[in-house]
Amino acid sequence: MRRINGTALIIAALVATLGALAYPVWSYADRSGTGEANLNASSVATQWGPLSATDRDFLVKVRLAGLWELPAGQQAIERAPSEAVKEAGDHLVVGHTDLDRRARDVAAKLGVELPNQPSDIQQGWLRELTAASGQEYERKFANLLRNAHGKVFALVAQVRHTTRNSLIRQLASDANQTVLDHITMLERTGFVDFDGLAREAAGASTASPSGPPVSNGGVPQVPVPVTPTGDQSFTSRPVPPTMEPLPQP
Repeated sequence: MRRINGTALIIAALVATLGALAYPVWSYADRSGTGEANLNASSVATQWGPLSATDRDFLVKVRLAGLWELPAGQQAIERAPSEAVKEAGDHLVVGHTDLDRRARDVAAKLGVELPNQPSDIQQGWLRELTAASGQEYERKFANLLRNAHGKVFALVAQVRHTTRNSLIRQLASDANQTVLDHITMLERTGFVDFDGLAREAAGASTASPSGPPVSNGGVPQVPVPVTPTGDQSFTSRPVPPTMEPLPQP
């Protein structure tokens, strides 16, 4: 009898130990401090789906972009010596006028307060442009605006991928097209310093490069084309290629 009781106690102790070890795994998703818990804590319910802190930050950044990039575009139209920079400025004005209208409409529906002044850094960029002239002005314009658009492009992609709010999702789709158009026009000026952009991005990254090595003198293997199989018919058409930027002057 004592042997049976002892065995039962051992089994009970093992079950309790396994339960204690497994509990953190079962309950981890609901614990305070986890990513999911933080997401839920920062989100508010709306009729268009949950609105997260990242969604709200995106709305503010779209607004801030228009508050300094639109006047920068107007200034470029008035002051830039080259037609390519003037044309880029025209795209900035038209694009941000439309995108700002959409952002204000979404913010009003979702109850998000938006700023009415550019940030201190953005105001500093505008002052920097105002103080420049000639080709120096054009280089500053192209690189300040291209760098800013590249950074917001990453946020647009993140929001478009992760948002659960249909209004934010549509705005992110609209912003994606506008930002890509502006990036393309700025690059076509021929003044964008791509080496500088790459060095800045590399300096901010902690991950090691993981791309394949370049063949050392040999001919790389020709990849097999990705093609459909079978006898299906398709109605859609490929997205047309973007225009290449003009060469550096």
